[in-house]
Amino acid sequence: MSQPSQQSQIPSRSVRLHVHITTLPGRGGEQIAAYERLAPLVRAERGCLQYDLHQVLGDADRFVLVEHWASREALAAHDAAPHMTEAAAVNSAFRAGPVQVVELAADPVA
Repeated sequence: MSQPSQQSQIPSRSVRLHVHITTLPGRGGEQIAAYERLAPLVRAERGCLQYDLHQVLGDADRFVLVEHWASREALAAHDAAPHMTEAAAVNSAFRAGPVQVVELAADPVA
């Protein structure tokens, strides 16, 4: 019997993301509505630990999406999910540009 690869013996680390989103002026409501339709599908995905949209105080057109995934594999599967492809096409109609994705270190520094 063959030995498992060294890669398969390394435990997967969770992945934490903050996704910064800006909509076109006055179109923040469309972002909220799109998120409300998408969130139940994403939260049901294997490995989704958190998927929460927050509005930036004082700016109805800016948001931060907080994501936490059990592993990089779970995040990759999420990114490839058909509902994410569909969402990307819809979101381009009201977003001001590409999102900014910030990946956080797995462990706090302080």
